[in-house]
Amino acid sequence: MRIAVCPGSFDPVTLGHLDIIDRASKLFDKVIVLVSFNASKSQAAFTPTERMKMIIEVTGHLDNVVVDCYNGLLADYLKKTGANAIVKGLRAVSDFEYEFQMALANKKLYSDAETVFLTTTGENMFLSSSVVKEIASFGGDITGFVPPQILDTITERLYKPENNRD
Repeated sequence: MRIAVCPGSFDPVTLGHLDIIDRASKLFDKVIVLVSFNASKSQAAFTPTERMKMIIEVTGHLDNVVVDCYNGLLADYLKKTGANAIVKGLRAVSDFEYEFQMALANKKLYSDAETVFLTTTGENMFLSSSVVKEIASFGGDITGFVPPQILDTITERLYKPENNRD
């Protein structure tokens, strides 16, 4: 069985994330969307449990996708689950440099780990969770950025009326 792990913070999950997950589900027998922790990112807007619930809600139509959470080395998680592929989405060349380093480190830690890079679609090249959080905090319309099932959840959590003072 070909098992892939699609790791990320998913804080919150965006249409760009969903596109990569959907495409990965067509390439692998099983895709584990892994809510992971990134020490270099600022404090999360959503708890790991909340992020998992949102991902489950927007991937329910994908029979071979499961959601999990892990706070440790990705290579260790692959060993533990029997996965041998890591799926990462790339928006721009700047993403590649960091992701390439991570792919080499994971390969060194676990020789069976292969990293598969999927390039984003043109309409999602600018899209990130950080962009969504910033726009939503000012009350901007994020309809075209996140799945409709979780739009209200994200907007209610992130909108800060005090940001709209003149």
